[in-house]
Amino acid sequence: MREITQKWGFKGLYPIEAASEYLGGLGLLCYEAVRCLHKRWEGQLILGQMERIGVRSLSIVLLTAVFTGMVLALQMGNYLTRFGAKPYAGRILALSMLREMGPVLTALMIGGRVGAGITAELGSMQVTEQIDAMRSLGINPVQKLVLPRLAALMIMLPLLTVLADFVGVMGGLFISAMELDISADFYLNSIIQFIKFQDLFSGLGKTFFFAFFIGIIACYNGLQVTGGADGVGQATTQTVVTTSITTLVSDFFLTKLFLQL
Repeated sequence: MREITQKWGFKGLYPIEAASEYLGGLGLLCYEAVRCLHKRWEGQLILGQMERIGVRSLSIVLLTAVFTGMVLALQMGNYLTRFGAKPYAGRILALSMLREMGPVLTALMIGGRVGAGITAELGSMQVTEQIDAMRSLGINPVQKLVLPRLAALMIMLPLLTVLADFVGVMGGLFISAMELDISADFYLNSIIQFIKFQDLFSGLGKTFFFAFFIGIIACYNGLQVTGGADGVGQATTQTVVTTSITTLVSDFFLTKLFLQL
């Protein structure tokens, strides 16, 4: 895995070959991470990453969620009024937030902020030969660096999504009461009566996959950096783009999967 993770850019390769080598490197990193699961878990490292990933991302996630809920309520309320279906605005908004908007937007925000940070951090360690020094001391960098970040992401992203769903629905409540003349009691009761556990499960189930994709891509891009500061910048950009595309593409297939369950 070391030889693959130390390559960057796949220069001279055709797009299909580059994609195959990139996916192969990701697969090897996943395999190494799975092999480390039976070893001693670094609890302190995981807690530190949970604080950095979850607590420090809380403001941007909640800000995104509340304005998304407000915009959805404003748009749907105005358009549903034309069909005499304005009372259904709360139900549609809650369903949209729980199943799609909450999980996807939260994953995109985390992929952009946290994913880029992980790549920059590991990339800086790679170009300054700190990771090689860990290997020379018999320390497995996957166990010490990759696994704690993966675990923290898979714990915190679902929790952040729950908060984003709640704040988004509350943002919709504010707009519904102020702009659409829908009472808060009617708004909340219609959501409680309409929304099922399956709707919440569908959205939260996706977040575990999103978290894994973000973590493994960010760590892999960081571990393969070469070329100093320029290489770190390129890897960070690649992480943001790749995690965003992976989130959106996987969302389609995950939606198909959860609709069949």
